[in-house]
Amino acid sequence: MPRPSQAGWGRVVGRIAQYALVVLITLSLNFAIPRLAPGSPIDYLVPSEQVSTVTPEQRERILAQFGLERPLAEQYWSYLAGIAQGDLGVSTQQGRPVVDMLLERLPWTLVLVGGAIALSLIVGAGAGFLAAARRGGRMEVGGLAFFMFLDSMPPFWIGMLLLVLFSGYLNLLPVFGALPLTNAAGGFGLTLDVAERLVLPLLTLTLVRAGWLFLVARSSLAGELSEDYILMAEAKGLPRRRIVLRHGVRNALLPLVTAVAVEAGTLVGGATVVETVFSYPGLGRLIYESVLSRDYTVLQGAFLLLAVGVIAANLLADLLYPLIDPRVRTEGAR
Repeated sequence: MPRPSQAGWGRVVGRIAQYALVVLITLSLNFAIPRLAPGSPIDYLVPSEQVSTVTPEQRERILAQFGLERPLAEQYWSYLAGIAQGDLGVSTQQGRPVVDMLLERLPWTLVLVGGAIALSLIVGAGAGFLAAARRGGRMEVGGLAFFMFLDSMPPFWIGMLLLVLFSGYLNLLPVFGALPLTNAAGGFGLTLDVAERLVLPLLTLTLVRAGWLFLVARSSLAGELSEDYILMAEAKGLPRRRIVLRHGVRNALLPLVTAVAVEAGTLVGGATVVETVFSYPGLGRLIYESVLSRDYTVLQGAFLLLAVGVIAANLLADLLYPLIDPRVRTEGAR
């Protein structure tokens, strides 16, 4: 039987090997998926009225500027070598380094997605725990119906409704974008303009994801409250609030941490529709624009960034598990 330290190192090495395999598979899919889409970058690099006049030699010359004339195997190895050196290539549509384009859009998406995760966790998980603690009452039934309705609604539909209500009917918030057309206000005025344009996409993402977190939190806490240790605590005469908060909620956090980790990784991709509806200049909007123009290099860079986010979120969840629930700790992990 291995010593505890050996078991601990074996667990760490096994985790690293799993994530390394996931990264390799992700990189391969990241390279292949954009090229499986119909169309070619040449169709968007040349004006539509001139496509028919482009000769095969000119076509090859244009593709050679971006290394797209080479066999797929060579493109793949060049793609992996570039990633190892921190080079994600040059956009075929704009002629700019992909890294610069991603860094321009990333802060906008981080603000939107980070705010949506925090708000949906507070609203959804808080309401879910409250519904489970008062199981069978009107609050649980009403909350369940409301959040299941939200969870079934497509994001673009909720976004369009909010646009019609707050921008069209009430005329309270801007319709699109993240920045005003002119930055003459500066300072606090510019910050206020940015915040006003963030409200609707943030509210849309929050409403879309709060429903699922409500269901996860409610189900998790309801299961914990039916366990024997809860019945034992009630038999000892402990206050109901203390039982729910100190015992039930703490043990119900583990599935919720998993749900939030999945949310953090997938919400950026899900924000594509919302960013498109509101013309919000984040990664989702960049992906949408790159799909339309078959900009392979930008798509590869954006998908790689999303994949790294998913892997990092799951790794963070793995590290948080032992801190939240001591039952998942092993002697080797210590």
